[in-house]
Amino acid sequence: MKKILVFGITENPGGVESVIMNYYRTIDRKKIQFDFLCNTEVVAYEDEIKKLGGKIYRVTARSKNRKKYHEEMKVFYEKHAKEYSTIWVNVCSLANIDYLKYAKKYGIKYRIIHSHNSQNMDSKLREILHRINKFFIERYATDFWTCGDEAGEWFYSKKIIKSDKYLFVNNAIDAEKYKYNKKIREEYRKKMDLTDKIVFGNIGRFHFQKNQAFIIKIFNEILKEKPNSVLLLIGQGEDEENIKKQIQDYKIEDKVMLLGIRNDVEKIMQCMDVLLFPSRFEGLPLVLVEAEASKLLIFASDVITNKVKFNDRMIYLSLEKDEKYWCKKIIGNLDKIDSRESDISDIIKNGFNITDEVKKIEQYFERD
Repeated sequence: MKKILVFGITENPGGVESVIMNYYRTIDRKKIQFDFLCNTEVVAYEDEIKKLGGKIYRVTARSKNRKKYHEEMKVFYEKHAKEYSTIWVNVCSLANIDYLKYAKKYGIKYRIIHSHNSQNMDSKLREILHRINKFFIERYATDFWTCGDEAGEWFYSKKIIKSDKYLFVNNAIDAEKYKYNKKIREEYRKKMDLTDKIVFGNIGRFHFQKNQAFIIKIFNEILKEKPNSVLLLIGQGEDEENIKKQIQDYKIEDKVMLLGIRNDVEKIMQCMDVLLFPSRFEGLPLVLVEAEASKLLIFASDVITNKVKFNDRMIYLSLEKDEKYWCKKIIGNLDKIDSRESDISDIIKNGFNITDEVKKIEQYFERD
């Protein structure tokens, strides 16, 4: 059995974590097993990881105590590096590539860096570190993976992108799990008191990148035209209090449901009609693939790659346009919500069904 050391799971069950877990659930665990190196006390999906046979190792985050972090990293790699043929590092920035440096020093043969974002989403210092490490990443990684063109360009040089070490790995999903199901839709709409409502939604960390403040502006305009509308917001994050205040300022508390972190997102998607996704930047957002499998009507910012546009239910709009423009376009297309179908053929055809895509990475993890 090949043992793979995985970095990229944090306390937040977000997009990167979901991608990793989709592959972990589907991979042939008789041949390949994942263990996880984490730098947070709480680890998303911890119980499931252990049930699937994975071990979790924790080190102190570099940002909390640099000396302790390096001491613990040294101890971990000295003790465990020989157990792993490959390390798979999943990150949104190259600000910290120590996991690869230690892996090389302690003899892990294959060292995969996987890009999951297309712009800096942290401090100016981390952006500077990212740009510096972009010049040195080839010294420490052996394989360079990305979820999309923009994410690849953000992480890697043109030389790397043109090389045979560069690989697209789709943010694949269990398409059957998200396929539109009318029965679940009716059950959940009744359970959440959403019968006869137009249900809008957004799923993502409450963060500048995800642009929930703009969603509230758009939704406030929609309510003027469609007062029977409801907005579901799934997620948590540093912008949550600001969003709550914005909702209060508009006096629309009775129209917005803050659902926090959920483990039934695929079912809540069934009771939604429209997904609003005006992100300022993305790599390749897993949520959009899930929403397309559910055949939601989607309005997304046009900065997002068209690799996730599988049908005409995905509509791109410019962030240079204001909330009134978005509202007009959204309302003008609401007739499409009645034409929803249980069809995932476009997900499969475009290579985003996990049972097919997992075969691509298995061959890399089984290398000698």
